[in-house]
Amino acid sequence: MPPARTVAEIAELLPYLFLAWPEAKKKQVREWLKFGSVEVNGRVVTQFNHRLKPGDRVSIRARGLAAPDTVLPGGIRIRHEDADLLVIEKPAGLLSIASASEPDKTAYADLTDHVRQGNRLSRARVWIVHRLDRETSGLMVFAKSEAAKVALQAGWEAVEKKYLAVVEGAPPGEAGLLDSHLDEANPLKVYVDKEGPQTRHALTRYRTMKRGGATTLVELTLLTGRRHQIRVQLAEVGCPIVGDKKYGAKTNPLKRVALHACELRLHHPVTGKELRFYSPLPGDLGELVRVGS
Repeated sequence: MPPARTVAEIAELLPYLFLAWPEAKKKQVREWLKFGSVEVNGRVVTQFNHRLKPGDRVSIRARGLAAPDTVLPGGIRIRHEDADLLVIEKPAGLLSIASASEPDKTAYADLTDHVRQGNRLSRARVWIVHRLDRETSGLMVFAKSEAAKVALQAGWEAVEKKYLAVVEGAPPGEAGLLDSHLDEANPLKVYVDKEGPQTRHALTRYRTMKRGGATTLVELTLLTGRRHQIRVQLAEVGCPIVGDKKYGAKTNPLKRVALHACELRLHHPVTGKELRFYSPLPGDLGELVRVGS
């Protein structure tokens, strides 16, 4: 990838690109601009007459990397892509990885197609770092090399992970800590149990965001990472997530679990740079609280 350039004087973007990268053919420069490969101060710009000012940093993204907020055919929105990792927003209803009942329509398969750019002979691939349940939407991280996967998973407990959930009823108080021991032996359902050799300690911090009569919007911060942790702990305190019939919800107006992975803060597995991503509450989940108010 060509190195970044620092703008010295006011200029329009396309003429500046021609001058700053004289080794590139003008057709190639226009393609950089057309296909979202040009960044100004870290933001993709496609407007040929974008006004540059002194001190602006102009760079060219590596070929094959999607521009931020690119939406793939299956509904995945790419929030960040570089040579080592992908950060996406997964839509509700899409599996993270294949199961016996659904081997093909998964986030893993869609992203594999993306990095191979339609070339079936390509050996490019992605590695799954963590999972979201099928009915959960929001932010996910995939690695683009095994080394990046190992580094991310080794530090996963330190990654800040926040969720938004619309629950039936309300948790106790405006904020608090859900502290329990979970038995994950059953592959279909997790149970709260006494501390013992078969249980794992689970901690989740919660904060009430908005009350809507029969429902409440809750922000949750994972302090540990256990299977179905948020779902089972909220059910245990009497406020299952809307749509989560497995854990006792009585309503399911959206035909999905009302849980959204809204925030990730992590360090890049290669550069060490801190990365932070936020995904707002989807409109259909917000409507659950508004209607109930």
